[in-house]
Amino acid sequence: MPPILQNYQPVTAERLKNPEPGNWLMIRRTYDGWGYSPLDQITTQNVARLRPVWGFSTGEARVHESAPIVNNGVMFVSTPNNQVIAIDARTGNVLWRYRRPRPDGASVPHDTNRGVALYADKVYYAAGEAVLVALDAKTGREVWTTTVADNKSGYYTSLAPLVGGGKVMLGASGGERGIRGFVAAFDLDTGKELWRTYTVPAPGEPGSETWPKGDQWKTGGAPVWVTGNYDPETNIAFWGTGNGGPWVGDQRPGDNLYTASTVAIDVATGKIKGHFQYHPNDSWDWDEVSPPILVDYRRGGRTIKGLINVARDGYLWFLERSSGPIRFVEGKPYVNQNVFLRLDPETGRPDIDPGHKPATGKVAEFCPNAHGGKNWPPIAFSPQTRMIYIPANNNLCGGFMGVEVEYVPGRGYTGTSGNTSAAKPGADHFGEVQAWSVDTGQKVWTHNYAKSPNWGAMLATAGGLVFSGGTNDRKIHAFDAASGKLLWEWPTTSGILAPPTAFLLDGKQYIAVHSGWGGDSRGMQATLNRLFPGEFPEVPEGGAVWVFALE
Repeated sequence: MPPILQNYQPVTAERLKNPEPGNWLMIRRTYDGWGYSPLDQITTQNVARLRPVWGFSTGEARVHESAPIVNNGVMFVSTPNNQVIAIDARTGNVLWRYRRPRPDGASVPHDTNRGVALYADKVYYAAGEAVLVALDAKTGREVWTTTVADNKSGYYTSLAPLVGGGKVMLGASGGERGIRGFVAAFDLDTGKELWRTYTVPAPGEPGSETWPKGDQWKTGGAPVWVTGNYDPETNIAFWGTGNGGPWVGDQRPGDNLYTASTVAIDVATGKIKGHFQYHPNDSWDWDEVSPPILVDYRRGGRTIKGLINVARDGYLWFLERSSGPIRFVEGKPYVNQNVFLRLDPETGRPDIDPGHKPATGKVAEFCPNAHGGKNWPPIAFSPQTRMIYIPANNNLCGGFMGVEVEYVPGRGYTGTSGNTSAAKPGADHFGEVQAWSVDTGQKVWTHNYAKSPNWGAMLATAGGLVFSGGTNDRKIHAFDAASGKLLWEWPTTSGILAPPTAFLLDGKQYIAVHSGWGGDSRGMQATLNRLFPGEFPEVPEGGAVWVFALE
């Protein structure tokens, strides 16, 4: 066995609550979802000296979206097609490789994976066909597996598990297939299911009154695509939910809780303690699956225990968390948005322009398009600057019409036709990096990408930097976190969607990132190629880990 794994340091609950600056034990490093590293060796003054020190090809094509997780010199990455790899973070050499054969007939429409979770001596991984796997961290051998949901009925998984409160939790994708979304918790040692909380209530449960009478709740959607954030003080996890099924809301009259929402779930019991719905009766496929970050901010002379969500609907939402309900504080557009006429100042409920809401037999155009102002790639927050950093896509609109659709298990259940995309007249760019002050609620700076979308997850560091990929030029970028000045960039072998990671090894700071374009980023790229033939380059695909350090 390689010496580096003989010295593997088990992950404890305390280490997860207070991770060492040099390790990155979960996909956003800390439970609050900040995506912030306290490492400060790489700074605004020396970042131009960053150079690659090693690279590693995963052997898989398609989109790579997992954050490298580093513990005691061991890096863990996951890839499409059910693969987890442990790598020597010093050299880039493989320590072990796990592959799970996918069953014949399995269906994973979005074949990606957003990372693993570490706890004790195990690596937790969600295989695409909706199976939770626990691996021995030293050997990569399976310890246990458990089926999370029926793949033949349209369920699959793409997120990283969340370990918190003595449990491992995850949700399921498949909102486009008429599933009933859920978050479930499992025993860390055995994989036994401990609770399951559905994000579409059954008749008689709280929220069921927001659905039509009948059986539509059984195919109501509200999938969970992205790992939640967690508050150890209250033992509450915050999860984002996606679209309703079918996509257009006139086929399921009502607010349709808990679609397009943040739900606050008691980790001890699985009970929903609170929620906030961003746009009731979602009809735009604006999945609000990104969980809000937990950050306290100032408003009106007081400090608010906050939740901040940069939503796919094109609005930036400032909320207040508690041990139960979630309260609205403020909301404002951060990209071009033509659907909301105004927000209720007390509740945050949007007043919808019916001319921009698709319906059955009615085409409607709306901005932003179905990809949203920000898709799944997470924002970052720096406690130094008190700013959040947003990977935004602006100036793109879309449209479609609702059609009647019959539910068939495992098949498409969107109920739309005539899907279109268009650019805002006069638009001179699409991708953006935005910085907003959490205390003033105002935008501080924007960096525009004239010839690219932006699908880059964000990392902020104590060196005064923000790192991100996301562009069709295949580059990772470093910005001055205070001013937005581009200080450094480096081309990789493919485009970068995954969150960068900053880690410390033998006293030296490194930046690691998973490169690998595809999936929805490829879809947006194709849209731009249709709208502007010849102006946008094709992006090569194929996964690789890149590690950088100061020369």
